[in-house]
Amino acid sequence: MPAQIIDGKQIAKAMREEIREEALRLTAAGHQPGLGVVLVGEDPASQSYVSAKEKACEEAGLYSDDNRLPADVSEADLIAVVERLNADERIHGILVQLPLPAHINEGRILLAIDPDKDVDGFHPMNVGKMLIGEKAFIPCTPHGVVQLLVRSGITIAGSHVVVVGRSNIVGKPVAALLARKHEHGNATVTLCHTGTKDIGSFTRQADIVIVAAGRPNTLTADMIREGAVVIDVGVNRVTDETRKRGYRLAGDVDYEPILEKASFVTPVPGGVGPMTITMLLFNTLESARMRAESHA
Repeated sequence: MPAQIIDGKQIAKAMREEIREEALRLTAAGHQPGLGVVLVGEDPASQSYVSAKEKACEEAGLYSDDNRLPADVSEADLIAVVERLNADERIHGILVQLPLPAHINEGRILLAIDPDKDVDGFHPMNVGKMLIGEKAFIPCTPHGVVQLLVRSGITIAGSHVVVVGRSNIVGKPVAALLARKHEHGNATVTLCHTGTKDIGSFTRQADIVIVAAGRPNTLTADMIREGAVVIDVGVNRVTDETRKRGYRLAGDVDYEPILEKASFVTPVPGGVGPMTITMLLFNTLESARMRAESHA
């Protein structure tokens, strides 16, 4: 029996409606959630992504402050924009779209963001709090993965989860989240990467496999056990002459054969992707809610 496809679009849509209702409630009380967005340069993928985030903000009832800067902006001028957003009472979350031009130190920019407005969850303060189990903004894609599992009724506690990929954006944080002592955690987690010998020997033991390696067909059907849950975080452009644009989007897993063997699978596109922006809205809403409570 083919796997059940986890529809990230539908889950994201339901969450965004919940976010909108809460945003409207906060706005009526004088605390409209606000997101400050900073885009440097004219990278088409970044422009498209930022535009999607701004549209999502509008639909969810959030205020959006759009800051578009030239590619040759100085690091000092970029930090000045971040500091202005830090000081702006209308802004509850700050997003600096990555990657930044080579002449700008990304680490310095991330450190300049007020941790209380770091809705991307990349500031070392929030990463550290997450690791020790304190309340913090959780990185959006890992948080989205957890929500997909929870809202699909998949048991995390007691499961063996194998994460393939150790990036700071997905692999390491999702492993930490699922291992934590929490209602949406308590899994036994194995983290595999390019230095792992025979990744399949680990993935075949897993109840849940999360693949965030950035390479097509990293996970093939012979690398999972019957009935495993497979979460595909990868987004890769694969040459396809049958498509008008000359390529198609593919994840990190060999999708069709795995569909026949797994119990649940996320598609690409339409799986994890829609959740990332949704969790950015969620974190901005949380920030606004915390600010409103502190002013009560």
